[in-house]
Amino acid sequence: MSLSAVDVIRAKRDGRALSDAEIDWVVDAYTRGAVADEQMSALAMAIFFNGMTAAETARWTQAMISSGERLSLHVDRPTVDKHSTGGVGDKITLPLAPLVAACGAAVPQLSGRGLGHTGGTLDKLESIPGWRAALSTREILDQLSSVGAVVCAATEGLAPADRKLYALRDVTGTVEAIPLIASSIMSKKIAEGAESLVLDVKVGSGAFMKDLPSARALAEALVAIGVEHGVRISALLTDMSVPLGRAVGNAVEVAESVDVLRGAGPADVVELTVALASEMLSLAGISADPAAVLASGEAYEVWARMIRAQGGDPEAPLPVAAHRHVVEAPASGVLSTLDAYGVGVAAWRLGAGRARKEDPVQAGAGVLCLAKPGDVVEAGQPLLELRTDTPDSVAGALQALEGAYSVTDSAPERSPLVIDTIRG
Repeated sequence: MSLSAVDVIRAKRDGRALSDAEIDWVVDAYTRGAVADEQMSALAMAIFFNGMTAAETARWTQAMISSGERLSLHVDRPTVDKHSTGGVGDKITLPLAPLVAACGAAVPQLSGRGLGHTGGTLDKLESIPGWRAALSTREILDQLSSVGAVVCAATEGLAPADRKLYALRDVTGTVEAIPLIASSIMSKKIAEGAESLVLDVKVGSGAFMKDLPSARALAEALVAIGVEHGVRISALLTDMSVPLGRAVGNAVEVAESVDVLRGAGPADVVELTVALASEMLSLAGISADPAAVLASGEAYEVWARMIRAQGGDPEAPLPVAAHRHVVEAPASGVLSTLDAYGVGVAAWRLGAGRARKEDPVQAGAGVLCLAKPGDVVEAGQPLLELRTDTPDSVAGALQALEGAYSVTDSAPERSPLVIDTIRG
């Protein structure tokens, strides 16, 4: 059967389910450059408006996996990974990977960089002097065996179709298409080779999924793909209406993560770290108490070994921004709101994030939340501390924070951090 990009675009434009042959051909042809960016852009927009069936999404995922290599993780521990759909102050991977490894699992965490208001795990870790994100497949396997955890960039051979399509979606307004989000996440995770996977699907202003129905639909799509491909999988729906922890940025989030690994840190970061660790260990078939292991300091020791294995110095001072600006409470009362999106955009504008994948980031830039919703504050009390190496960026950050916080007479109702769990 002879296929063409125009025929595939028209089929999806008109609402027809694509056949396995059409999906396999168009993904392969786009990866090889035989389908042009403008053609794939049109197809992505048609998918955005008309969606995909579960069978289409599973096949699209398989086609992206088949575009590259698949890791074979031969280690003497159960392998389990975690993926977050992205949020503000979401540094959970940093304490989580060494914690789960300290409990007896192997954690192959292939991570990405930040884009827009959401932070990237690799950007955070690269604020540690000497640490490197790019590892060979051999280095990944060796570190998994010797340390039990590795957090690094995906190798060039893993799901190259996704890497190409992800960049295209970002500039064509199709990032939010659930079938494309689900297949993007799962193609990389399945190609990575872990036996089990826990998903942290964020919902709220600071997440890509702003409301619970859309977050639940994404979680269910992700879990369905995992089940289809034989992965033990579950998804936690978690709140992202308020920044996680008190630090939003790169080096500042590393510092907060180290606090957690040393038995301190913000309660919400500890709570979510332990909740995700418990789910990961359950899927991996390991009986352990992650809260006790975290409190014991064992997870910090794994962290230090993990950082050293990738050339970093876990004891080295972290970069500090040259300029600070304090935002004060406008009145006395209770801080009732602190919008994750506004804080995330402020951190981005200060230099902690990027607008395009090739943009640099500042290691020391970010926002420190000196108060969180529910805290009693006095007029003039510092609420937020903005950090940057480029003082001219403060005005844009302050603009992003307009309306992002409020002080009232009564405490807000506390929302649960973990909203629901969907299991495969």
